[in-house]
Amino acid sequence: ENFRYLLRSDIFLQTLKNSLVYTFSAVVLKVVFGLGLALLLNSGIRFQKFFRGAILLPWVIPDTLSTLGWVWMFDPLYSVINWVLTHLGLVQKGIPWLSNPYWAMASIVLVNVWRGLPFFAITFFAGLVSVPRELYQAAKVDGAGRFRIFFYITLPLLKPLLLIVILFSTISTISDFNIVYILTKGGPMNMTHVLSTLAFRVGLAGGNLGQGAAISLFLFPVMAVVVYFQLRVIQGKQP
Repeated sequence: ENFRYLLRSDIFLQTLKNSLVYTFSAVVLKVVFGLGLALLLNSGIRFQKFFRGAILLPWVIPDTLSTLGWVWMFDPLYSVINWVLTHLGLVQKGIPWLSNPYWAMASIVLVNVWRGLPFFAITFFAGLVSVPRELYQAAKVDGAGRFRIFFYITLPLLKPLLLIVILFSTISTISDFNIVYILTKGGPMNMTHVLSTLAFRVGLAGGNLGQGAAISLFLFPVMAVVVYFQLRVIQGKQP
């Protein structure tokens, strides 16, 4: 009965949509920027050891404390981000980061990407270091450019690692609670609720344990489908 009620609930259906948008956007951005940072670290830039350590800072800081810092940076009156954007002439007035539904979704995605980017960058960097240098040298001798080397050597060799990292990140992102709850508590107008925050509001804060448990259990079939297809891709089989 609780599951039937949820499937007829507009708030739950909106939450399900929010969870998929949040997870997909955050994972894609972490993959793109993480791979970019890994390639930059692997290119032999100056102060490489310093940047390796600096990249880990968002990952080392407890997520609750770091998210509280982002709450201050998104504050409508004292936002340092709005101050910088205004003084650079990029915006005329402050952006309502957490009070506008679309900016609020962008904000939680931004914080999740900032939090998870070090894991992607360091993991991809470790994968790049393990690629035999002889392959790159042979490709350069054959006249291959950077893009051909990346798409025909680097990316295929990183594919198993890439898919495993995406799998773990998808699981952790779709079940994320701290970032969303601290920043928006699911608002405004339920436009940033994800399954974990809605389960908390309905089950614990609202006292309806049956529906809260149903929302939490709804994560299982969603994740089962995602994991199934990702594992099929990792194994080299057609979905």
